[in-house]
Amino acid sequence: MKKSIALWQLAGFAVTAFTGTILHFLYDWSGESPWVAPFSGINESTWEHMKLLFWPMLLFAVAQSFFFRENKAFFCIKLRGILLGLGLIPTVFYTYNGVIGKSPDWINIAIFFVSAAVVYLYEARQLRGESRRCESPKAALAVLCGIALLFIVFTFKTPEIGIFRDPLTGAYGI
Repeated sequence: MKKSIALWQLAGFAVTAFTGTILHFLYDWSGESPWVAPFSGINESTWEHMKLLFWPMLLFAVAQSFFFRENKAFFCIKLRGILLGLGLIPTVFYTYNGVIGKSPDWINIAIFFVSAAVVYLYEARQLRGESRRCESPKAALAVLCGIALLFIVFTFKTPEIGIFRDPLTGAYGI
């Protein structure tokens, strides 16, 4: 079982890295389609980069859940992992920029990949662990759905706060 967890998590990282990279460009490639906007990066804001991690991880978690049905803590582990990744991206980005100043694009790309790797390593450890405590898997799934809804809503009704601001244009949202 431990070997299969490692393979699942490695596959998850690969899917997230590949799909997140595609999602970065998909909005532009689609001719700025409003149907694509909630699921892809519409600008260079930190929020939009968090979206690139969230959607692939959520979709992979749903697919993976069919193979981990016996693990009652599965969606709690996935929720904690996704929250870890969503927290790492802005934390590392703003810390780095606060210390160094403006970061080159390759650093921003590295932040995405490192965040995804940390999440999948964390989840692998949790999935292997003996104490897979989860009070309510349905609540964890509901929170994931709530986060998904926020990514959709904030694409079109974007709050005018820093995390949503495109550093290249100064615009918010679409």
